[in-house]
Amino acid sequence: MSKLVIVESPAKAKTIQKYLGDGYEVIASMGHIRDLPSNKIGVDIENHFTPHYIEMKGKEDLIKTLKKEAALSDMVYLATDPDREGEAISWHLAYLLKLSLSDPNRITFNEITKSGVQSGMEHPRSIDLDLVNAQQARRILDRIVGYKLSPFLWRKVRRGLSAGRVQSVAVRLIVDREDEIKAFVPEEYWSIDAKFTAPGSKKVFPAKFYGIDGNKLDIKTEEQAKEILAKLENAEYTVSNVKKGVRKKSPAPPFTTSTLQQEASRKLGFQARRTMKAAQELYEGIEVEGMGAVGLITYMRTDSLRISDEAVAAASDFISGRYGREYLPPQKREYKTKSKTNTQDAHEAIRPSMPSLVPDKIKSSLTGDQYKLYKLIWERFIASQMANALLDTVSADITAGSCLFKASGYTVKFDGFTVLYEESKDEADEAGVALPPLTVGDMLKLRALDPNQHFTQPPARYTEASLIKALEENGIGRPSTYAPTITTILARGYVERDAKALVPTALGDVITKLLKEQFKEIVDVEFTANMEKNLDRIELQEKDWVKTLDDFYKGFAQTLEKAEKSLDGTRVKVPDEETDIICEKCGRKMVIKIGRFGKFLACPGFPECKNTKKIVQETGGLCPLCGGKMLAKKSKKGKQYFGCEHNPSCRFMTWDQPVSETCPKCGATLFVKKGRNGKKYCAKEGCGYEAPLKKDSSDEE
Repeated sequence: MSKLVIVESPAKAKTIQKYLGDGYEVIASMGHIRDLPSNKIGVDIENHFTPHYIEMKGKEDLIKTLKKEAALSDMVYLATDPDREGEAISWHLAYLLKLSLSDPNRITFNEITKSGVQSGMEHPRSIDLDLVNAQQARRILDRIVGYKLSPFLWRKVRRGLSAGRVQSVAVRLIVDREDEIKAFVPEEYWSIDAKFTAPGSKKVFPAKFYGIDGNKLDIKTEEQAKEILAKLENAEYTVSNVKKGVRKKSPAPPFTTSTLQQEASRKLGFQARRTMKAAQELYEGIEVEGMGAVGLITYMRTDSLRISDEAVAAASDFISGRYGREYLPPQKREYKTKSKTNTQDAHEAIRPSMPSLVPDKIKSSLTGDQYKLYKLIWERFIASQMANALLDTVSADITAGSCLFKASGYTVKFDGFTVLYEESKDEADEAGVALPPLTVGDMLKLRALDPNQHFTQPPARYTEASLIKALEENGIGRPSTYAPTITTILARGYVERDAKALVPTALGDVITKLLKEQFKEIVDVEFTANMEKNLDRIELQEKDWVKTLDDFYKGFAQTLEKAEKSLDGTRVKVPDEETDIICEKCGRKMVIKIGRFGKFLACPGFPECKNTKKIVQETGGLCPLCGGKMLAKKSKKGKQYFGCEHNPSCRFMTWDQPVSETCPKCGATLFVKKGRNGKKYCAKEGCGYEAPLKKDSSDEE
């Protein structure tokens, strides 16, 4: 009896085939096989939002193969990914292969291990039409917004633009943050920082001025600071209170899709798309030496923090064996999911499928990205099942006349989970210091007393990690959409990267302000979040998908008609970014414009002067072959490299960055090779100078 199992990817097919063995044929659908047409909206709005799906171009031969294999099989199982998208792909496959929607032919795998595959095969079910309808509603809603709103932007701004239900709100968040930064007015404030030594100790410890007569006092001006310093002249500093305690520090929960993307951005410097690519590979199966193809993590698209009892037991065995029983919590840890709708709680949190499989054991079988991400997931999960860290804390009040200073510090009493892993933060925590032994009545020796001027800082620009966090907290989109959303807004030129920060362009600013004026609800955070909840309710059978679309479309269509009338005959101009580069033909300052192939320099005197040129980014370094300027360039795939300005006559290029520092041996430009064995070196032929890089966070990928 032959059985056909259809999955989404060849890697997943290979891993599952190994576990199912003879009697099963496992084939990959290569993702979706049917979709809405790309050249038209493909939705009959007047007829209950009926979608018109077509077979995807380039998949004709694959569809023939699937039909042939299905006809030759006694049973067809649909084993696409265990989420809305996967359910929809199974539904499309059932349609093409003429399978009954009531048959128990749908199977899912939370992890692609022997036990995970066996469990999935033992629990077949029929296709979940609520899941399918939830996916259809999202797809159709996004299609309506995109195909109705994008042409409006073409007519009112310029061709090639796009708008989207999630992407436009993401851009709005970035634009609004930039507006906050521009409007921010810094306020002056001062601190008075002291350094002391205690009796019998040479250790210097810091304390901060707190207030006068026990009341907190904020120092706003230099005059105030000077008045306080005058009070402190010849003062004696006495310890007036010492408070000791023990603080518990709990581990972070295991990863969800969102927190994985955030932490991989902060700790590894991975963009969301890179994170999800490596996670997909780890889930679908890796050829591990001595084990064959095996899925190393559970399904990577999940909002859930739930962990199976088997995984908890496996983690406990590993922890007690490696670190000792004192590193286990007194009772099983349970983490509560923040999501208000438990639509993704069918899955576990992201965890290693085999907790005993230590990252270093399989490092040789993994790519660099796979190893780094597996290590991050493994450490986070194991740490989440470990005991709290315990900190001995000390805080002291130091009195000088009517002035009060405060000092605090801690020492680690028990390292607990921190022996393995600690969650990183967008904002750095103040480092704790251990205070010397202090007793009430101790007379301290003042070592330094410094007034310091400060200014309040504007809110930080979004990074990829903090934007993902904001989208999740506001209920915008779903974790599986964050990576493609960020990719889209960057590709469209609405947002740019400045190091790790996401900065709106003039185009992104203009588009956002236009949408805020004319389509307030489309870019309204609360409205979009409520729509997201309604889409989730379809999956929970609490909302009808057609009525949900109809309720949205009535208001949207009226808004679109009103916007067309109010801007009839009007085009919105995107302001040009002026540069200091002078047009050699007419003497005007050239401006930056965005064309089909990205940014370029153009003369603002068009059409009288039609001069344009490429944007050249000089590095400050010189070519080691011909002495020409070294320029930063981008490959066809968008990866940065460095080449000589005299290309093609001079063919020198490198992936390593030129720096302003010159070679101490020959005076040529030095280059920096980053990575684990980072170094700076001279590329001039015959020189050979090189020196190791100082370890720095910037050397990380």
